[in-house]
Amino acid sequence: MSVLPSTSLCGGTPAPIVRTRALHVVPEAASLPAVVGAGLRVPTLRGDTAYANLDHAASTPALETVKAAVDRALVTYSSVHRGAGFASRLTSAWYEQARAEVAAFVGAREDDSVIFTRTTTDSWALLSKALPSRTTVFVFGTEHHSTLLPWGRFRTVRLPVPQTVEDAHALLEEALDDHPSRHRLVVLTAASNVTGEVWPVERFAALAHAHGARIAVDAAQLSAHRTIDLAGWDADYVAFSGHKTYAPYGTGVLAGRSDWLDAGNPYLLGGGATRSVTEEGTTWATGPARHEGGSPNVIGAIALAAACATISRHREVIEAHEAQLLERLSAGLDEVPGVEVLSIFGEGHDRVGVVAFTIDGWDSSLVSQVLSVEHGIGVRDGKFCAHLLVDELLDDPWGERSGTAVRASIGLGSTLEGVERLVSAVAGLVEHGPSADWTLSDSGWAVDGPDPRDVEVERPW
Repeated sequence: MSVLPSTSLCGGTPAPIVRTRALHVVPEAASLPAVVGAGLRVPTLRGDTAYANLDHAASTPALETVKAAVDRALVTYSSVHRGAGFASRLTSAWYEQARAEVAAFVGAREDDSVIFTRTTTDSWALLSKALPSRTTVFVFGTEHHSTLLPWGRFRTVRLPVPQTVEDAHALLEEALDDHPSRHRLVVLTAASNVTGEVWPVERFAALAHAHGARIAVDAAQLSAHRTIDLAGWDADYVAFSGHKTYAPYGTGVLAGRSDWLDAGNPYLLGGGATRSVTEEGTTWATGPARHEGGSPNVIGAIALAAACATISRHREVIEAHEAQLLERLSAGLDEVPGVEVLSIFGEGHDRVGVVAFTIDGWDSSLVSQVLSVEHGIGVRDGKFCAHLLVDELLDDPWGERSGTAVRASIGLGSTLEGVERLVSAVAGLVEHGPSADWTLSDSGWAVDGPDPRDVEVERPW
């Protein structure tokens, strides 16, 4: 039983206290949480087949518990923090309780702020606008564009892609020594969206703090797979997205120290972000409300809270499931001639279930199309919004290899059969080539003849 604290927003009366219960029922922790669409079948050249979802690094399906929570919340959905009606009181209570659930999920400290945003990208855009004037930001070339770009060209110190963790530590220490500034922020991924490799966040947080800097951690690729521990890492900020955490309802999170966030200009100017507005000026709220102007995405917040609660309860079985699939995927690809798995730190480094690879002599975009059309497998190809890293890992002065890669990524929507199918399909492609004829045009690779995926499907609305 939890309680919504009494707050006053936008100059209205204090928000009421409402006692509520959990919106969802979490199954026994020994079982693997179910996802929506687990029975999806897709068209291929060989007929319909079970979909092999190996594209979780891009976006995850919704958990069944998340769908149940959303369905329940929609029945009494109403305005937040501004209404005296029962539905508004209940919705307001669930929204703030969702914030508390997420705070526990990321290991937030008691005085940290937890702000709901749209995505991880949106979270970093918010933080960039809240940074103190002339803050110097340090970021490696390994980063996703969302953490590489928002800080501004002239206040960003961009570090090269390191060869090892030791190399990364030395590069950052040298940069911090060479760029003294009153306010400094190190931005670091917790797990690479290209290689899945996990960074030792605690070590880099200690280095940043030893030089009087803060650290912000991108947990977008970690949140669904490993524990986020803001306090345990001694990190200052963390961000992640619902759509990569089995809650694809348009919500992200920025959590961390409140001082910079309370001092920075509000991210969205409007209702909810204000304490008072008069002819003489505006007084802005502090805390999460300062940056959550307008009507917030309550359903998205509730969905994310349900996902966090489910993942927390099933942590061990989720990690065991993914470890099994990753071991088989890595071992299987290792046995196929001409396949190279990309890595920043070298073979054997700890990683979550994200594997990017190339096949000698094959265009990665053709590989991903063949896997889909001929085998019903969903993967991703390209540079994965991490161009600097992929270009470095695929550096080829002789022009003999593809400039992009294929990425297979594991999650709760993945099965051992799907991984085996991928390994078998890649091995078959290397040995025999595709079963169909393919043509490259300005719009990409297309199978000769009808594409089985071009079917009429009734709109969901």
